[in-house]
Amino acid sequence: MSQESDAVERESMEYDILIVGAGPSGLSAAIRIRQLAQETGKELSVCVLEKGSEVGAHILSGAVLEPRALNELIPDWAEKGAPLDTPAEEDSLLFLTHSNHIKLPTPPPMRNHGNYIISLGSFTRWLGEQAEALGVEIYPGFAAAEVLYHEDGSVKGVATGDMGITKSGERGPNHQPGMELHAKQTIFAEGCRGSLGKQLMERFGLRENADVQTYAIGIKELWDVAPEKSQPGKIVHTTGWPLDMKTYGGSFLYHLKGNQVAVGFVIGLDYQNPYLSPYHEFQRFKHHPSIQDVFEGGRRVSYGARALNEGGFQSIPKLTFPGGMMVGCEAGFLNVPKIKGTHLAMKTGMTAAEACFDALTGEGEAAREITDYAERLKETWVWDELHKVRNIRPSFKWGFLGGFLYSGLDTYILRGRAPWTLAHHGPDHESLKKKSACKPIDYPKPDGVISFDRLTNVAFSSTYHEEDQPAHLTLKDDSVPIAINLADYDAPEQRYCPAGVYEIVREEDGSNPRLQINAQNCVHCKTCDIKDPTQNINWVTPEGGGGPSYPNM
Repeated sequence: MSQESDAVERESMEYDILIVGAGPSGLSAAIRIRQLAQETGKELSVCVLEKGSEVGAHILSGAVLEPRALNELIPDWAEKGAPLDTPAEEDSLLFLTHSNHIKLPTPPPMRNHGNYIISLGSFTRWLGEQAEALGVEIYPGFAAAEVLYHEDGSVKGVATGDMGITKSGERGPNHQPGMELHAKQTIFAEGCRGSLGKQLMERFGLRENADVQTYAIGIKELWDVAPEKSQPGKIVHTTGWPLDMKTYGGSFLYHLKGNQVAVGFVIGLDYQNPYLSPYHEFQRFKHHPSIQDVFEGGRRVSYGARALNEGGFQSIPKLTFPGGMMVGCEAGFLNVPKIKGTHLAMKTGMTAAEACFDALTGEGEAAREITDYAERLKETWVWDELHKVRNIRPSFKWGFLGGFLYSGLDTYILRGRAPWTLAHHGPDHESLKKKSACKPIDYPKPDGVISFDRLTNVAFSSTYHEEDQPAHLTLKDDSVPIAINLADYDAPEQRYCPAGVYEIVREEDGSNPRLQINAQNCVHCKTCDIKDPTQNINWVTPEGGGGPSYPNM
């Protein structure tokens, strides 16, 4: 079956359920559907699209996994070889001053007994293997670029992007039209700030009764450390220096087996100073006297960055719409005090799968919008878990001290049962102050041993984009970067991007500034789409398979 679209003949394929994104939520949904099909003898076809070159290529997280959802989905995961081989052994929380640290009591949400330090990329690849063994069709390297609709406005499926389009927008010699994939239900599981999810939220008004979503950027390196410094199972979190008392964020060091340490820094994207560079804050953090010793004599082996949701319970949008639904980080499921979201992503995918399966295999014609998914989710532990911690992150709009004191009250006295729900500060892109109200930050030059420049680190993300393709970082108005961003904020895109994508270039005499977009460097973190003060930057999918290729992040 095929149809004409934009004068290009596109092949189409039909499935019962289409899943966009092969992350933990999408794969858990696929696995659960096929499990139910085998248990009941009722057949449903499932297809998963993944924009990364392989399953797990674009996955990045700390990560410490709480296995609650995995225990429910695949109880015999150990026998099936799940890559959970570093049990969490020791937790510590440090408040860093400029040259020392204060050890703080570890709050209950950050206690990790029974959890595992993992490579989320390796875990996701394993989930993909389990899905394929159950009959799920997975297509990596195909980016869902367009939502398709029926005449009545309901979602019909998605179309993958054309391959072989040149920078000028013409069809090149290797042009291949995209494929249309149609389904009775489409589950969107693109991850944080999904490009199609953003469109769906606007088209169907999914955020009308939700608080704003707020975000952070997480930047991570994986290190091989000297054997005598490796302590598998050790977990260290820090807050405080190098951030000021108005900026939300902190670090993690997770010791894995094999003499490896995952180190990362997370900064809330509601920060105010346009001169702040999350990347450079991370690099100077590694030189703290309480931290640097871990890396001396070691070597960095991988680098990456990703935006993450921090809105929590009050920021969850309406989850369903005619023809589809959202799961996982696409919808904002992340527990900020726990610094975890994988278990929530998996459970939302499983719940969506069960609702879809029952609706599509029941008697009579299934409703186009399966609202039962949201109702079922409210009866799970996901809803209760997020509701209890809903006030922690928004309390930091009062600064570090105010948030710290309120969080202690909420955690130890109120125990998540406060009769109020705090609102967030507002959209992250509105939080930047004008450059005239802020002081530039003098970041030390990287030493090339423990700290590194951005472009050197980007090489360790294995990022690749076909150069002769349209830029996937688009501007709504070409005049804004100079007339507003540079004039009012000193072009903050130069600093909030962790990959050196945005660069202000000038003539030799310093005149005629213009924004240069080095799209080939992009690690798909989506920070620009979130933090740009005028919301002039729009992130869209590049050719399928482009972007980072994380082996074990």
